[in-house]
Amino acid sequence: MDQQTYNYEKIARAIEYIVANAKTQPSLLDVADEVSISQFHFQRVFTEWAGVSPKKFLQYITAGYLKEKIRESSNLIELAEQAGLSSQSRVYDHFTAIEAVTPQEFKSAGKGLDISYGIHNTPFGDCFIAVTERGICAMAFIDDTSRDEQLILLAKKWYYAKISADQSVTAAYIDRIFNPAKKSLEKLPLLVQGTNFQVKVWEALLNIPKGAVTTYQQIAKSIGNPAAVRAVGSAVGDNPIAYLIPCHRVIRKEGVLGEYRWGSLRKKALIGWEAAQQREE
Repeated sequence: MDQQTYNYEKIARAIEYIVANAKTQPSLLDVADEVSISQFHFQRVFTEWAGVSPKKFLQYITAGYLKEKIRESSNLIELAEQAGLSSQSRVYDHFTAIEAVTPQEFKSAGKGLDISYGIHNTPFGDCFIAVTERGICAMAFIDDTSRDEQLILLAKKWYYAKISADQSVTAAYIDRIFNPAKKSLEKLPLLVQGTNFQVKVWEALLNIPKGAVTTYQQIAKSIGNPAAVRAVGSAVGDNPIAYLIPCHRVIRKEGVLGEYRWGSLRKKALIGWEAAQQREE
């Protein structure tokens, strides 16, 4: 197991334990014992990953904190403008661009496309990614049981495409996505299959800056269809590109994180990590 994946698994277990025992406020030693590493080593690994202590990290995923963040993000358009003007660290999100396949391309199911895929270590566990010359067409966090599932899903969606494993191609994308030093103002293209409604929802998700959260109701309102909350939820759940189309930033209006296609625990890790990064910059 790669060291980065090993560290994430320890961190994820720690987050799960801290959240489950939040009322008793377990000590650093308690948490370290739970994940079977020394207190010193756990403190170092967690702080290097999150940039903050476990205790402070917990604050970023509590209902009270998240409800306040929802109030701050009530106007997604305003947030999008702030993302492009106030902080270079947020410009990266703003420069992710979605291209939807045409109806004819949807029918042809990838005919004429060459797709390269790979599996890589990230700060949030192993990640499956597939790319074409026109952009990233699939991305998902995986575990041992879902590795083959992602490839099968890719082959079904892009049935006539030429699909091949090529870690050298996909590694460059992963490096740019997860290496803060590789941020670029060049748009990171995404190629998706979806209905007009789904694409509109996914584009709305791109307007949620890193460190912010919103609700299904706010997304529905931002796309001019406030009554379509249930349909928005379905579109969010069908997001084909994890992390870059940040569906993890959509939570329940009560401040509860809710479910996540790639695991509710990973959603906690993503939201807490992003909040910590923004607060510490």
